Amino acid sequence: MDEYNRFVDWEKMDVNVQSQDPKELSCTEFQELKQLARQGYWAKNHSLRAKVYHRLINNIPCRTVTPDANVYRDIVVKIIGKRSSSSLPLPEFVDNSLVPTYCLNAEGIGAVRKIILCVANQFPDISFCPALPSVTALLLHYSRDEAECFEKVCRILACNDPSKRLIDQTFLAFESSCMTFGDLVNKYCQAAHKLMVAVSEDVLEVYSDWQRWLFGELPMVYIARVFDVFLVEGYKVLYRVALALLKFFHKVRAGQPKESDNVQQDIRSFVRDIAKSVTPERLLEKAFAIRLFSRKEIQLLQMANEKALQQKGITVKQKRQNVHLAVHAENFKSEIVSVKEMRDIWSWIPERFALCQPLLLFTTLEHGCSLNRFYSHSEGHEPTLLLIKTTAKEVCGAFLSTDWSERRRGGNKLSFFGTGECFVFRLQPEVERYEWVIIKHPELGMSVSETENHASGSSSTLSSSSIPADPSDRLSPFLSARHFNLPSKTASMFMAGSSECIIIGGGDGQALYLDADLNHGRTSHCDTFNNQPLCSESFQISVLEVWGFRD
Repeated sequence: MDEYNRFVDWEKMDVNVQSQDPKELSCTEFQELKQLARQGYWAKNHSLRAKVYHRLINNIPCRTVTPDANVYRDIVVKIIGKRSSSSLPLPEFVDNSLVPTYCLNAEGIGAVRKIILCVANQFPDISFCPALPSVTALLLHYSRDEAECFEKVCRILACNDPSKRLIDQTFLAFESSCMTFGDLVNKYCQAAHKLMVAVSEDVLEVYSDWQRWLFGELPMVYIARVFDVFLVEGYKVLYRVALALLKFFHKVRAGQPKESDNVQQDIRSFVRDIAKSVTPERLLEKAFAIRLFSRKEIQLLQMANEKALQQKGITVKQKRQNVHLAVHAENFKSEIVSVKEMRDIWSWIPERFALCQPLLLFTTLEHGCSLNRFYSHSEGHEPTLLLIKTTAKEVCGAFLSTDWSERRRGGNKLSFFGTGECFVFRLQPEVERYEWVIIKHPELGMSVSETENHASGSSSTLSSSSIPADPSDRLSPFLSARHFNLPSKTASMFMAGSSECIIIGGGDGQALYLDADLNHGRTSHCDTFNNQPLCSESFQISVLEVWGFRD
C-alpha cells in the first residue's frame, strides 16, 4: 500500500478499504472480470485496486499521440509556475463543477487542480467536461505520483474506440446524455418521473444533474465501486446507477409531502448522505436489476438526441429555455386539455421532442369529422399527438411516433407501423399512461441478431409489407419493429389507418379504434398496452385534435 498512499488522508478513509483481502488479479476473460468488478473483488484492497485501474486504463485504445507521464513532467512547471496549487483557477470547461476531496490530503487536493490545468493544455478540443475533477481526484488515490495520474486521465480522454464511450467532452455530448437519461427515466422510473413532474417546473433541469450525482455528490466509497464497473463495462453503467439513485430517492420521498422548494437540491443532499439509507452493494444491486436497453440501442437514442440539439443550434452551453415549459400559456389553446395537462403530456414524450412547441394540425371543430381530412392535415408530420374528448367528458390520447403516410406502404391492406416510443394515455377521469408491453417486459422481444442464432428461429408474424424501411432519420430506430421477433400473441405494431378506420394498439384486441366518421370509437383490453381500458368500451367523440411539433 505504501506506493499508493502519497495523496491519501487515511484518517478519513473507510477502515475496510485498508484491509488486505485479495492481492492479485489473474483473470483476463471479460465476463469474469465483469463479475469480479460488480462483486467488489478489489474494493477492499487499495493497492490491488490501483493495479487493476492501471491495467484496465492501459488497455484502453487511444489516439496515436496521447500525452503520458513524461509530458506532464515537461509541462507542469511551465503551466503552474510558482502559483499556489490550492488557488489555481480551473478551466472553463469544467463548468464550476465540484472538486471532490475524496479523502485526499492537502497535497492531493492541490495536485488535482495542477493535473486538470495540464490536461486542458494538452486537450484544446475539450469544450465541456464537468466530470473531469471527480475522475482526476479519484484516480489520484490510485496513482504513485501526479504524472501517473495525468497519464491515466489522458488515456481515458483520448479513447478512440467509437463503440467505447467514456467521458463527455463537449456540451453537445453532455446535453444529449442528459436528454437520454430523461428518456430512460421516463421508461424505467415512471413513479419517480411522475414525482419530478409534480414538484419541478423544468424536469430536464433536474435530470441535467445526473452526472453531478455520480461525479460530485456520491461519497468516495460509492463512486469508487461505480468506477470499478465503469472501467470494465463502460458508460451504460453510469445510466444504471443514476437510475437506481433516482429510484431510491423516490422511495425515501414517497412517504413525505410532495411540496419542495428545490427538488434538485433535495436529490443532491440525498446522494451526499446516501450512506444513511443505502449501501454501495445495494446501490449496484438495484442498478443491475434494471432491464435496460442494450448499449447499441442507447447509443442510437443518444445520436438521435444529439441530432435534435444540432438542428436547434444547441451545441455550446447557453441559457437554455425552460424546455418542459415549451407549452406557453399565452399561445396555446385546446378544446380538450388545459395548459397544465398539455405540459404533463410533454413530460412523457421523448426529450428531443420536448424542445419543440405544440402545433395544432387538425380539429373536428374546424375541419369536420372526415378521416380523409384527418390524414391530409396529419401527413408530413412526425411525430404527432392525438387527443380525444368523449361526450362523457373522458379524455384520452396517444403519442404517435410515425408519419401517417406510412399507412400506404401496405397498399389496400390494413397494416401496422410505428415505433416503440408510441404510447397511449388517459387524462380524465384520472391520469394514466400505458406503454407497449415489450418496453415493460423486454423478455417478450428478441432482437433479430439473437433470433438468427436460434436454430428453430420462429418467424415473425409481421409481413415485410407492414414494416416500413427506416430512412436514416427515422425516429428511435432501435425501437422499430424490424429489431423484434415477437411471439404471435404479442405480434403487433402501434398504429394503423385505412379509409375505414384508425387503430392505435393492435394485437389480440384494439386499445383504441376510431370509425371513419370520427364520431364513434371503442376500446378494449389489449396485450399491446396495459390491460386497463383507456375509457368507456364504446364512446361518442365530442372533440378530436391532432397536434404536431413545431421547431
